[in-house]
Amino acid sequence: MELRNGFDLKKYIRTIADYPKPGIMFRDITTLIADPLAFRATVDEMVWPFLRTRIDYVVGIEARGFILGGAIAHELGLGFIPIRKKGKLPGETITRSYQLEYGEDAVEIHKDALAHGEKVLLIDDLIATGGTALAALALLEDTGADVVASCFVVDLPDLGGKAKLLETGVKVHSLVEFEGE
Repeated sequence: MELRNGFDLKKYIRTIADYPKPGIMFRDITTLIADPLAFRATVDEMVWPFLRTRIDYVVGIEARGFILGGAIAHELGLGFIPIRKKGKLPGETITRSYQLEYGEDAVEIHKDALAHGEKVLLIDDLIATGGTALAALALLEDTGADVVASCFVVDLPDLGGKAKLLETGVKVHSLVEFEGE
């Protein structure tokens, strides 16, 4: 996909075969965020659809969602709230376990991170099977927050995660797709 600003983001995303296990084609955005112009273009394109949307906080999923989410929160003039892997947050947390395409994990958020009705934008680098995003969505619902939309750099449509999020009623915005993965 060529973006409004002329960047073909796919050429900045490195593919690593058989990582973290055989058969997985890992889409690595570290090469994209290392390039200052590609990173700027990515953040701009992730921010653009939400410039006129009422959002109270940007929420990012560990770890690459922190990088993108922090930049997006800054651009929108909002605070940032992290969703972390289990055991990484101090204080009282809410936890959700989920299945990855290559294992199982859990994510947490501070129990008092959001108030009922606060509107949030959920950010991560990639949507694959949807396990992480759905767990994050459940955490946000547990806090009483209203997820306005979710936003990803990469969508792997053949793995069905975007469709699962859409089934929950959450809007999904992504910048590029890699099919067949």
